[in-house]
Amino acid sequence: MASRPAWTSSTTEFGSGSADLLKIGRVTKAHGLKGEVIVQLWTDQLERLRAGSVLSSPSGPLTVVASGPGPGSDRYIVSFAGCADRAAAERLRGVELSAEALDQPGTLWVHELVGALVRDVDGVELGRVAAVEANPASDLLVLEESGALIPLHFVTGHDTAAGTVDVDIPEGLLDL
Repeated sequence: MASRPAWTSSTTEFGSGSADLLKIGRVTKAHGLKGEVIVQLWTDQLERLRAGSVLSSPSGPLTVVASGPGPGSDRYIVSFAGCADRAAAERLRGVELSAEALDQPGTLWVHELVGALVRDVDGVELGRVAAVEANPASDLLVLEESGALIPLHFVTGHDTAAGTVDVDIPEGLLDL
């Protein structure tokens, strides 16, 4: 079996309308009285919340001053520059955060999968990826037309330039 590419999430259901930015999280609520907020992070790239990082939002850029673990595995307590009190933090509730894609060779990015042609180990074309659905066990490639679902852990390779994804799926997985 071929070695699997590194994988990082940023699901298409949270994709931005811009080709340059990816939706990476959302402010869920204010935290405390000093302007901190809880951010639900939709990516496993924690450097998105490092001090000094600049995130895009509909109301303009937000610079991270500090962040740390919050309640739950995907939530973080974040301080943004210029957000100094509870009222300012409350105004950020529900704001979606975006950032440019990171350049990490060998990493499989979800936004690169949509539209890609899926091939099995024998080179048989299985269809194009219509979407990637979040699933607790393994995110799923959703194929156009058939609607077939292929767990991402069956992905063995990808070629972003060619727009292809190779999978090694068990026999019968796509039988309806």
